[in-house]
Amino acid sequence: MQNPPLRRLATPDDLAAVYAIYMHPEVVPYLGIDPVSLAEFAPYFAGLLSGDSFYVVTRGGDVRGFYRATRQQGRSRHVVILTTLAISPAEKGSGLAKAMIDEAIELLRADGVLRVELTLEADNARASSFYRKLGFEEEGRLRKAYKRAHEADYCDEIVMARWLG
Repeated sequence: MQNPPLRRLATPDDLAAVYAIYMHPEVVPYLGIDPVSLAEFAPYFAGLLSGDSFYVVTRGGDVRGFYRATRQQGRSRHVVILTTLAISPAEKGSGLAKAMIDEAIELLRADGVLRVELTLEADNARASSFYRKLGFEEEGRLRKAYKRAHEADYCDEIVMARWLG
């Protein structure tokens, strides 16, 4: 893959770029909020920034993807939960998503993380296949855990994890 991606902590200056990816019709169904205006998204984005665990991945200086890596505390300190993970639809098939996750896992492993967890909507077959190829295994299902505003039914979430130890 040419022009390897660069990961960095997100900043307030990334608001518009993150919003554009987040609200893309191919992305927003699988993230935590329904479509909103940029002004309505800004407080949500501020919350993502507040934990110092929300990363953007750039290529050629442009934000092309993002994820949040939240480390657990106490007895679960060896666990990180990946959330709010997406790439620009223009990057589909480019290898960016794999490079982004591979880099995150290597950095987490180097920091002593032994388990990486994530959830995804049961109707997101593409993501399920992708994570399985990266070594994640399904560990359970949260019944009717997710509801999109424009849909009548609730969606199950699948819990997946990868052991790094």
